[in-house]
Amino acid sequence: MAVYPQPTGDASLLLSFRLQDKTFLIIGSNALAASRAFSALEANSIVIVIAKGGADAACEELRWRSQQGQLSILDLDALPSSSDRSADGDRDAGVLDAFISTTGGVSLVCITDTILGSSPYSRRTRESALQIARLCKSRNIPINVTDIPELCDFSFMSSHRIRDPETGSATPLQFAITTNGQGCRLAGRLKREIVSKLPREAGGAVVQVGKLRSLAKASEPVVVEELDGEDGEDSGVSTPNRPVPQRSQGESETERARRRLKWVAQVSEYWPLQKLASLTEKEMMSMLDDKGYLLSLVGPASQEETDASTHHSLHGLEISPRHGRIFLVGSGPGHPSLLTVATHTALTKLADLVLSDKLVPAAVLAIIPPTVQVRIARKFPGNADGAQNELMEAAVEAARRGLTVVRLKQGDPSVYGRAGEEVLYFRARGFEPVVVPGVSSVLAGPTFAGIPVTQRGAAESFVVCTGVGRQGKLVKLPGYERSRTLVILMGVARLPEVLDTLQAQSGEATSRRNGTAYPANTPIALIERASMPDQRVIVSTLRNIIAALDSIGEQRPPGMLVVGWTILSLWGEGDTTILDEGAIERDEERLTRWLGNQLWRANDGLNAEWAKWQ
Repeated sequence: MAVYPQPTGDASLLLSFRLQDKTFLIIGSNALAASRAFSALEANSIVIVIAKGGADAACEELRWRSQQGQLSILDLDALPSSSDRSADGDRDAGVLDAFISTTGGVSLVCITDTILGSSPYSRRTRESALQIARLCKSRNIPINVTDIPELCDFSFMSSHRIRDPETGSATPLQFAITTNGQGCRLAGRLKREIVSKLPREAGGAVVQVGKLRSLAKASEPVVVEELDGEDGEDSGVSTPNRPVPQRSQGESETERARRRLKWVAQVSEYWPLQKLASLTEKEMMSMLDDKGYLLSLVGPASQEETDASTHHSLHGLEISPRHGRIFLVGSGPGHPSLLTVATHTALTKLADLVLSDKLVPAAVLAIIPPTVQVRIARKFPGNADGAQNELMEAAVEAARRGLTVVRLKQGDPSVYGRAGEEVLYFRARGFEPVVVPGVSSVLAGPTFAGIPVTQRGAAESFVVCTGVGRQGKLVKLPGYERSRTLVILMGVARLPEVLDTLQAQSGEATSRRNGTAYPANTPIALIERASMPDQRVIVSTLRNIIAALDSIGEQRPPGMLVVGWTILSLWGEGDTTILDEGAIERDEERLTRWLGNQLWRANDGLNAEWAKWQ
């Protein structure tokens, strides 16, 4: 039986509350109450402050907000009580009981006048806070009591709302951090550290993606209600790369709108924040159009440019038109330090226009001079062939205008990068492209994950294949050989089908495999964002990898799969006895030593020495 991860206690369930038109009741009128009120107002909450002395005793900020009509301040002593008991604690609880009964609909309560460091004469006693907390709990109203954590149902995290660096206006982007009571001051410091490292375009990117998302839904208003939660952000889908059926001529409005929303999710995942933040409405509308996105932005050759290609001088001498060039270059596995010198030169010194695949990381695009136009592939889910044609057409149009075009691809352009198709397409239209190799992720990805594709005593050869064929069709995969490593590119989104093909003993799935079925205990590694600082490696077995992915949470595309026993060869003390005689009988022992009783082992981040060297 599979063993799932054990929960580790003492954490918080992090939620974001929607408080639109909900009543947030604050007891106390000090500076902390003003801070809590501001947070609640930003959440569009109805804020009511109840404190002894009312507005006259409130801090300056609360009085100002009351005068502006942003919140209400009530005098605790002037309100009626549901109890005639004389004790202060009992009376305050009675006042709140009567107020809540009369008002109704209070969603959250926060007590701030228990704050440590205030005058003991003005600070609420623990007994009084306890009485109010019991009242709230009896009415199922969550309560926060400052500096008395045992009475709290929720706590306030150290939060920050990102503002637009140009206008200073607030954006929808918020984040918060908590130390779960282990260091509130430290949480504030960590928040500042994170803020200082966030790209300045982060908030603007959220604003523009929100507009793009709205436009994608508004483009087909008839089916908007059917699509709520299907854009891949809040629907629980772990990856935006989940397969989508290939486009058909008879595509319905719902299918078209769903495809557009999936595209918005992919744009959010892959495009650089700077690019997202600078999107214009014209670009958004063009992106959501079914065709012509890149051509509409690059533009066809002008009449003058077309005429120049056939113009002759008065002396009968042909004037040579400007003749553009096209480069097909590989950007490597991801990290900009792995670019070849030739690719770096093409991007920084030669290019007038860069037409980039969507998987090229922002760190690579960032080295391109700001004077160079950069366009990113609009590969709608299920429309890879259409997007590919669009890219090639745009490259030719730009080259006819005399521009130097760089077609930027991840890894090496000749390894499942369609370089051959583009060479033939450009050649047929009068352009002989220059192909610049790149460091292929086939080798670099496993290396960064600590997995050698060949290793004496573990793997004598390796084979590379794709997880998806032309038009999204399933492909034939190689059969099992213990001494061989299998590297699968573009297979994560179709992992269930890949696993079925590799392990099937009978049925249709066996027709998609050349050779013997893979044992269920064969090690497999999923390598995500290889060579990047947020690289993650998840290792398991064919039997358990699906369960591992389901329980590990959100995926980080792009990813690749490595299958074979060489995965164990450099783990810990290493194991180079995999191909020895009698080694198969020790496989279960080997796996137990490697995985323990877990479904998987995961490693976040790059090798420390490589990261330090970079």
